[in-house]
Amino acid sequence: MSAPLPKAYKNGYQDFYGRDFLVTPDVLIPRPETEQIIDAILNLAGKPYLPGVKPAPRVLPENPVILDVGTGSGCIAITIKKELPEAEVYATDISEKALKIAQKNAAKHGAPISFIISHLCKNVKTTPDIIVANLPYVDENWDWLDKEALSHEPFVALYAEDHGLKLIKELIDTVNSKYLILEADPCQHDEIVSYARSKYELIETRGFILVFRQPKNLPGP
Repeated sequence: MSAPLPKAYKNGYQDFYGRDFLVTPDVLIPRPETEQIIDAILNLAGKPYLPGVKPAPRVLPENPVILDVGTGSGCIAITIKKELPEAEVYATDISEKALKIAQKNAAKHGAPISFIISHLCKNVKTTPDIIVANLPYVDENWDWLDKEALSHEPFVALYAEDHGLKLIKELIDTVNSKYLILEADPCQHDEIVSYARSKYELIETRGFILVFRQPKNLPGP
């Protein structure tokens, strides 16, 4: 017996950072842990992201260029644009169906974003200040994995080879932004930090989220 259709797909929408986003089985259902990406960016921008939490001093330019790689429903890119209107936001996905959903969500929320069909950053012509990515990172062989519960979501958006790290490593190898923000399971964090060490230094961990900065002695964008 297959798992029931998730509530978000039945309803056709899912809340993310206080906004409703259209979702279909062509895109992943946005998760609460991913909202930490938005908090991390607002912190870098010197803006409050929680009541009573004082942000760090602003380190981003006044009009930062931000790229969301593997945008899916567009929830990350759109939320960034709504919370940080001065940012120039780009978003990529390899799936045309996913980008159509993301474009509908951007129109719904009045968020002008440049959407690009691309494998990772391959077709991106600009150099961003920050790259954010919630890429496929699930390892099919995890003992605790409930594949049945995930069976309605797109396989290509969930699973990756090399213990779930294939695309994350490829992204690290090919990017050259000052900041890199990644989502991955905490059990993968040590390996990701070790792999990125030649290009990036870890400056913060937020649950599933890793925030990296390019060291000053390396050439920036």
